[in-house]
Amino acid sequence: MAILPIDGGRYGTKEMMAIFSEQKKIDYQLEIEGAAALSQSEIGIIPKTVGKKIYNAAISGKINAKRIKELESKSDHDTAALVESLSEKCTKDARPWIHFGLTSNDLVDTSNSMQMRDALKIIEPKVAKMASILSKRAIQHGKIPAVGRTHGQHASIISFGLKFANWAAEMAKHIERIEEMKKRVLICKTLGVVGTGSLMGAKSLEVQKRVAKKLNLFPAEVTTQIIPRERYAEYVFELALIGATLEKIAVEIRNLQRTEIGEVAEQFKKGQMGSSAVPVKRNPIKSERVTSLSKILRSQVAITFENIPLWHERDLSNSANERFVLPTAAILVDEMLETMIKIISNLIVNEKRIVENLYITKGQIFAEFVLEALIKKGIPRFVAYKDVQRVAFEANDKGIQYIDAIKNDKAFTSNLTDKEIDSIFSPEKHLGASPVIINNVKKSVQKTVARFI
Repeated sequence: MAILPIDGGRYGTKEMMAIFSEQKKIDYQLEIEGAAALSQSEIGIIPKTVGKKIYNAAISGKINAKRIKELESKSDHDTAALVESLSEKCTKDARPWIHFGLTSNDLVDTSNSMQMRDALKIIEPKVAKMASILSKRAIQHGKIPAVGRTHGQHASIISFGLKFANWAAEMAKHIERIEEMKKRVLICKTLGVVGTGSLMGAKSLEVQKRVAKKLNLFPAEVTTQIIPRERYAEYVFELALIGATLEKIAVEIRNLQRTEIGEVAEQFKKGQMGSSAVPVKRNPIKSERVTSLSKILRSQVAITFENIPLWHERDLSNSANERFVLPTAAILVDEMLETMIKIISNLIVNEKRIVENLYITKGQIFAEFVLEALIKKGIPRFVAYKDVQRVAFEANDKGIQYIDAIKNDKAFTSNLTDKEIDSIFSPEKHLGASPVIINNVKKSVQKTVARFI
């Protein structure tokens, strides 16, 4: 019986879920056992023929979760049960050398790294896809003047495409962050009980180096019995950071889809219901889902920080919660990426409403540019500022167009001609460096995502 939405299939892609399945975790750990034995045999720690036999048995696919559970019910130790299960599939001469010089957490931590490695193989291309889609949207909407809002208020004119460019650039930065952190978080550890490689001696470092290469991981520089949990904290933090960026996008879409604003809308497919009670509603439910899942994702970061200070060379106070945190973080950010890719790909942009919203304040959004025009005429900034503000407030109280109020005030007409004033109130002239910025982002994103597309 499914208890959590992840278990029931409501959230989580099949490819990501597969990485964290019970059998897959066992397969990872068996692969580590096989790689360790093979590496040990290559440098003479164990007999060469034995290493190959252990490796072949480990990757045979004949060891399953059911058998390991049967053995674990007796030993009450999951790693011991795995080693015993592997032993059952090996010849007599190979059995003494299984798990030689290793400890449980060599399997646990290195298999965690393998899960993280494969999770990033799924996540990173989707981050790249998001960056690419957003960059294209930025170009598509780059010439549309729109309301730029600060504090929830109309502030000045923005290129509507600049919103997408901002998001695209940040998604591209996430790719850089992922690439940079791999060498720190995708760690292979085979140094035994307290990180000294005690049974293998000085050769343990060579074994670890070889195992890491076979598993496409990075060899640990120094550990206790476990890989330092700062590494896990960084990994989960980066996933949560991706989630926060996705949430930032989702929140803006939700706000812009408000009835009062109406500049964008999520795609509303045929047969979809927005409300069980109100037939006319079209709710931004996918963006709300991203926001909701981001809260859970962020909460996982705190747990990983709590796991950093453990007793001496280790204790088990991190173990149980990591069985939740590592799968949850990867599954949720993957779900959020899938959702947001669909949202942005099908996002409806209402250009007519964007233009209408520019004039809701009856032209007061051009106040910044009126101020600029006065300053260029030699009027001291704060004198000009007070006049621009005074006339704006008066126009608002009277409910008249700001341009008309300016043309009827001597503080402006004595310094600006009607033609100059009319020129100020043209939104297309006030996009600033937006076209250049958007184009720069496009080039940067293309360069970053090139190997994924």
